[in-house]
Amino acid sequence: MKIKQIAAALSLVAFAATAWATPPVKAADGVLAGANGMTLYTFDKDAAGSGKSMCNGPCATNWPPLAANASDAASGDYSIITRDDGAKQWALKGKPLYFWAKDQKLGDKTGEGFNGVWQVAKP
Repeated sequence: MKIKQIAAALSLVAFAATAWATPPVKAADGVLAGANGMTLYTFDKDAAGSGKSMCNGPCATNWPPLAANASDAASGDYSIITRDDGAKQWALKGKPLYFWAKDQKLGDKTGEGFNGVWQVAKP
């Protein structure tokens, strides 16, 4: 009987750990948004699956990456890349995800099409 209880408890712990590992995104108005509700974007210069971001330095000031914690783990279509500065960043289908610093309120998508290389991320 105790073995079944221990197994059930371990299953709950594993489920909770998986729940924490999910990326902090949600679908909103047909696009992906961060946990803060702000629109997420992809950068055409990032090669899907390369594990790299081409947006560093001043670019990352304008396009802050969707940060991942060291304890986060990839799940489904979501992966985690290591940026040039060593920080972790969430990616969707191998494309790193970013916010746009000039979006001011929930639902803003002012970065869509910026310089012809920034796109809203879609679920």
